[in-house]
Amino acid sequence: MARALGLDFGTTNTVLALADGDGSTTHSMQFTSNAGTSDSMRTALSFMKDAVMGAQALKVEAGQAAIRQFIDNPGDCRFLQSIKTFAASPLFQGTLVFARRQQFEDLMEIFLKRLKTYADGNWPSEVSRLIAGRPVHFAGANPDPALATERYNEALTRLGFPEIHYVYEPVAAAYYFAQTLKTDATVLVADFGGGTTDYSLIRFERQAGKLTAKPIGHSGVGIAGDHFDARMIDHLVAPEIGKGTFFKSFDKVLEVPAGYYANFSRWNQLSIFKTTREFADMKSLVRSALDPDKLELFIDLVEHDEGYPLYQAISATKMALSGAEEAEFKFAPLGKAGNKMVKRSDFETWIADDLAKIEGALDEVLEQTNTPPEAVDKVFLTGGTSFVPAVRRIFTRRFDASKIESGGELLSIAHGLALIGESDNVGQWAA
Repeated sequence: MARALGLDFGTTNTVLALADGDGSTTHSMQFTSNAGTSDSMRTALSFMKDAVMGAQALKVEAGQAAIRQFIDNPGDCRFLQSIKTFAASPLFQGTLVFARRQQFEDLMEIFLKRLKTYADGNWPSEVSRLIAGRPVHFAGANPDPALATERYNEALTRLGFPEIHYVYEPVAAAYYFAQTLKTDATVLVADFGGGTTDYSLIRFERQAGKLTAKPIGHSGVGIAGDHFDARMIDHLVAPEIGKGTFFKSFDKVLEVPAGYYANFSRWNQLSIFKTTREFADMKSLVRSALDPDKLELFIDLVEHDEGYPLYQAISATKMALSGAEEAEFKFAPLGKAGNKMVKRSDFETWIADDLAKIEGALDEVLEQTNTPPEAVDKVFLTGGTSFVPAVRRIFTRRFDASKIESGGELLSIAHGLALIGESDNVGQWAA
């Protein structure tokens, strides 16, 4: 029986890890769905009506299976992704799924129950302690961390976990990384998730062969990979679907509200935007638009649920730019405008403000703890955004290259959480 279960409920991916009982090893939980077997699951849900019973019997899938159900049934399937971005938002009061309102805690519960089903016999029969990760700063405007914790607690309690602890995600990644340390060290962990960038500075020492740690400081900012995606969409896609165009209102010519494009840039929110009054208002502008074709393309992309395919196209371009000075953006639903070459220099200009905030959060943790860069022995970068060259330069400007390491981009947090759950001093690590 595994005593501790680590839950990394991420913006983009979710991973669960089980401690193996000896206090030093863990293994990732395996999930098998109609999309195959994996040790990480895309944080996504899809809902589809039963052919006979309709909305009374929804077919619910999660992760890659949700994506497959969504792609195979366009127009008939409600698709939700990046659920975590709504956790700390007081403005998010649920979303309608086939006329039934689902709160954040409902969506989190449904998602984790599907994962439990996919795990089947691999799900432990008894878990005495769940260790859940949380960001230092939640994503979104004016996030409320207490509200996020309340929502997490509600969802996780419904799943029957008797003891729940929360640990900052970069602290868990640091604990995982520290297992490989041969000497005492001051470690800075930078965790780049989908919605947040978090830093933790920790002093690790071994006393009588046992790893001990002293947290020195934390900082973070609600900016990460999803924001980089939004900048690319804003520059590559939004102008092609009406951003900056105008419409007539009586005897005035007005610009189409930019707020519509903020929704579009957050591709993970498109499925919710589709059901709002705001989208209905936007559709009414077509009749008076000076460039109606562009607004009609906007509407088509939303109504045909092109959010995820757009994410794939943007992600592929961003990834290619990590290894090349120029990359191709290809997104067929845009027509001719959906085939462009993108320069890395342009991309870095688009994300300059985001980079400055990410760097500012790094300055904050170093300054608040009076830690000069030369006093940091190891820098551990985790998360896919750490591969972006402009992000890595933030660290190579401050720290010797020999100090910088990376790895375990998807697994480090969950495994660190499980290991912390096996320790005798969980309270020391709790957020």
